[in-house]
Amino acid sequence: MFNAIRRLFGLPYWSLSAYLKQKVKNAVEYMSRFEEAVAHAAADRQVQGVVCGHIHKAEIRSFGPITYYNDGDWVESCTALVEHADGRLELLDWAERARQHAAAKAAAIKSKPMPATADVL
Repeated sequence: MFNAIRRLFGLPYWSLSAYLKQKVKNAVEYMSRFEEAVAHAAADRQVQGVVCGHIHKAEIRSFGPITYYNDGDWVESCTALVEHADGRLELLDWAERARQHAAAKAAAIKSKPMPATADVL
């Protein structure tokens, strides 16, 4: 319907899916270039790693000797970056932990023996 109206105005066919694919592709390329640029800047400063956030894509990646940490975000993806007492950084995915907890709970319930019942006379 949309493209029929466009034809009435002499406009060419327009694809929403192609438009969105291109936008997503551009966004992914931009983020990848950003991550690489940050890693190069970290290498220039002779540090071991860099911590970034709020790109909404939690990850820990290596760019050669540089470790890139992104904590994602708490609102959409429920991820966070924590530092342990020994200095290790770990990515926490709260939603994944909740899924694992629910699966473990379901497995425990399934494997729990049924209580013995008294015979009814």
